[in-house]
Formats: sequence, C-alpha cells, structure tokens
Amino acid sequence: MKLVLVTIVLPLFISFTVFAQSSDTAKKSNWSDHFQLTVISQRHPSFPAKYSGANSLSDSAEPTATSLTATLFLGRKLWKGAFFYLNPEVSGGNGLSFAKGVAGALNGETYRVGEVAPEVFIARAYLQQNIPLGPATEEMPDGINQVQSTLPANRITITAGKFAISDFYDDNSYSKDPRTQFFNWALWANGSWDYPANTRGYTYGLVAELIKPAWALRLSTVAVPRIANFHLMEYNIHAHSETFEFQHTLSIHKRKGNVRFMASGTVSRSPSYVAGINAIADKNTFLLNVINGSVENNQYGGSKYALGLNIDQEISNDIGFFARAGWNDGKYASWAFTEIDRTINGGFSIKGNRWKRAKDVLGIGTAINGISGDHQQFLKAGGYGFIIGDSKLNYGLESIIEAYYSAALLKFLWLTLDYQFVKNPGYNKDRGPVNVFGVRAHIEW
Repeated sequence: MKLVLVTIVLPLFISFTVFAQSSDTAKKSNWSDHFQLTVISQRHPSFPAKYSGANSLSDSAEPTATSLTATLFLGRKLWKGAFFYLNPEVSGGNGLSFAKGVAGALNGETYRVGEVAPEVFIARAYLQQNIPLGPATEEMPDGINQVQSTLPANRITITAGKFAISDFYDDNSYSKDPRTQFFNWALWANGSWDYPANTRGYTYGLVAELIKPAWALRLSTVAVPRIANFHLMEYNIHAHSETFEFQHTLSIHKRKGNVRFMASGTVSRSPSYVAGINAIADKNTFLLNVINGSVENNQYGGSKYALGLNIDQEISNDIGFFARAGWNDGKYASWAFTEIDRTINGGFSIKGNRWKRAKDVLGIGTAINGISGDHQQFLKAGGYGFIIGDSKLNYGLESIIEAYYSAALLKFLWLTLDYQFVKNPGYNKDRGPVNVFGVRAHIEW
C-alpha cells in the first residue's frame, strides 16, 4: 500500500496541484513550472540461448517489468539574463533482467541497478547566466527548464551545477527523449558516448555555450563516477570529462535540420580490457570487480576518447529523419553509460495528420552496435562489464529495430505501444533473437 501511495498517488497529487496553480499569467511571470510522469511496462517471451551468464538477459519469459519517474521542473528568473532551475524527482521500478543483457538497453527510464524502491531526490539544480554579444534578441517560450524570456540572439550561456550532461549535447528533434519517443538507449542517444553520470544519469560541472542564430559551440567539464556505474562522483584533477560539440542549423528546400559533431575525452579509474584479460588468466578477482563496478580502484589513468555525428532533418510537414554515428577507442572499461564502442542508428518520425490524429506520432528506427577487439576478447574470456557478459562470446553485431506509436488521449496524456526486435543481444550470436513488447503512459504539462 505504501508503494502505491509513493509511486502513483503522490506524483499525481503533485501534478494536479501544479496544473491547478498554472495559468497564462503565471507563465508570463519570472517563474516556470512543469511536470511529467512516465510509467513504462515491458515483457519478452522466451528465446533460444545456448548458455547464460551473470549479466545475460533472461532467456525465459520474464514477468512484466515496470518503471516510474515523476519530475517537477521549476525555474526562476533571478536578474538580467540569469535563471535558476530545480528538478525534484521520484523514480522507482526496474527493467527487464534488471537492465542487463543488452548493450542497447531496452528502457530509457530504468537505471543500471537492480530493483529500485521509489525514492525522492534532486535530479537537477543549476544556475544559468546569459551574456549578450549584440543587440539582436529572440523570444524564448515557457517550457521545461525554460522561463519565458527575451534573450540575446548572439550570446554566451554559462551553466553550473547539477544536471545531465546529455541535456546539452547530442540533441535530436526526433530521437532524444525515452519519455516521449524511442525507448531504446542506442536510439535516443549516441551509445558510444560513455557520457559521465551517476547511476541515475546526472553529474556536476560547468557548460559554456557560444550561441548564434545558425550555429553553436559547446564545451564542458564535469565529474565522473568513483566506481563504474556508481551513485557517487569524485572531484579531483585525476578524474574528469570534457565534451565539445559544434552544431549547425541548416535548411534544405526550406525544411529545417541540424548537424552536430561531438568529441569527448574522459579520465577515470577505469582499467583497460587488456588488464582485464590478464586478470582473468591470473584469477585476479579484484581487477575484474573493478571493471564490473563491484569495488573501487585505487589507480587513475583510464582514458576514453569518443567522436559522434548527429543529424535531424525535416522532410515534410509530417515526416522527420534522424541518424547518428559514434565511435570510441574501446581500450578502457565502460564507466557510466553502456557498453557500446561503435554505433550507427537512423529512422523516421511520422505525425498522424494523414489519419486525422495530428498529435499522434509513429516512430521507426534501427541501431547497430559493436565493440572493440579488446572488449570482445575480454567478454569471450568470461569477463563481465556492468551491463553485459554471458560468460562466453560468439561475437556478432548487436542489431535493434524499434517501432512505437504514441497516441494523444488528452491534452496532457499520451499512451504509447512499443515493439523492439534485438538480434545478438550483448553481441552474442549464441543468444536470441529477442522480441520485446512495451507500453508507456506519459503525463506532461
């Protein structure tokens, strides 16, 4: 009964309170308040598997796995060009096989841990300052973490505090948010970007943006986890992550699009996969437990470099196209996001105007993921990361197809049906393919 009150009644009570207090007058003030609640349930039938390991997706039919998040997005204008944003959040539930067994994990609203009891925490708390570089201005509408305001069209924006680094990078109009778009991690993000974050996806740091009407530059430095997939970050000169992105807004036949190029470098306590292979031969369980996130390493120096390309393009009033490509060097253990070293994805987003459902969306996408030679040899020798590891490996590219239909039932309520097909889960040709069925309810205002 307590679980029901915390996960359902409390978020709904908060949401209706916020909705009741919101008005056009409030939205034109110095405040911004929004709310979201997302519930995702998934299941899969049994599938063929020659063997399984500690991090395998269960080959037996799993009971329904359900996750829930509820978030308040509060914003306040402080002084000219300055804003403060605070996001209290409630989350709970778990993913299929506790979000393990597939590098392109199946539910973007679940974390890389076991079953999570509902918990209230602060997801984001950051200060943002805009510095004008000219007299031209643009109007910013009220939105999630955006106070309605007039901002310089040419500006420098400095953000400092707690946030998800993915809030600022790798954006995409058609494939970015698992609360409203694709579920799969390898479709709503660049899977090869092992972006620094705690277990829930947040970090602390600084982001600087140079924003122009047709292009933007971003540079950031943020904290990394002390342990792979850990809830605590560390703050010292030996552990940090920097990301750079160039974004160009373009027009093809008067249709808007964006091209983004990203580069990142991270230094942490992560060991190399070669060291992991040697640890298996030497039966060094300490180093193996460092790689899978069980214990803390005393040595720094693990480095990972990554590159990414991201495209979104409007094709017609109803159809949008997206694509990503990503690569990292794959020498050191994955530390924060997931175990993907090379990736490519693409797909389409189609509005429901043609069948007189203007606010409905049909999405179809595919992702192909791979890992480095060192990473392959580590898994083949019986090693485990924090998200995949079947005790053996018959390597093959992990291929994913996802289709979803999001139906707008009310002004603030959407219901989504989702299907995913996964070939070679965890890069293993001896397991799968897997069919995954899901449903999502999303409230937002």
